[in-house]
Amino acid sequence: MSDPRVIMGGVNGETHSAAECPQCHAHLALVLTPATRIAEGIPPSLPAAVPAAAVEPRRDEYTPPPVAEVLAAYAGRKIDGATAARGAAQVRESLNAARAAVAQRRATRRAVRRPLKSA
Repeated sequence: MSDPRVIMGGVNGETHSAAECPQCHAHLALVLTPATRIAEGIPPSLPAAVPAAAVEPRRDEYTPPPVAEVLAAYAGRKIDGATAARGAAQVRESLNAARAAVAQRRATRRAVRRPLKSA
């Protein structure tokens, strides 16, 4: 398999490569190196300098951003105790309301499933 222009994964190796970068998922190009020039003792020429494009890594839609990236916006802020206590109280209240709603739904389901007792 001396010729790198092989068909990989149903894609024509001359135009597209099935190989992709594991980080940004960009398709990697296959570059031919003339074997005759290397055999003759002529070193291969350096590839032309192509500026690298700033490509952000592709994220799946369901993937949340990194925690450090999210918390960076809050770096250096002072914590207000009163505000933190109010926020914690709101969270507790919300959780208790959710628990009560779940308990109510379960009780309703149990009542529906229970057969009626005749007198």
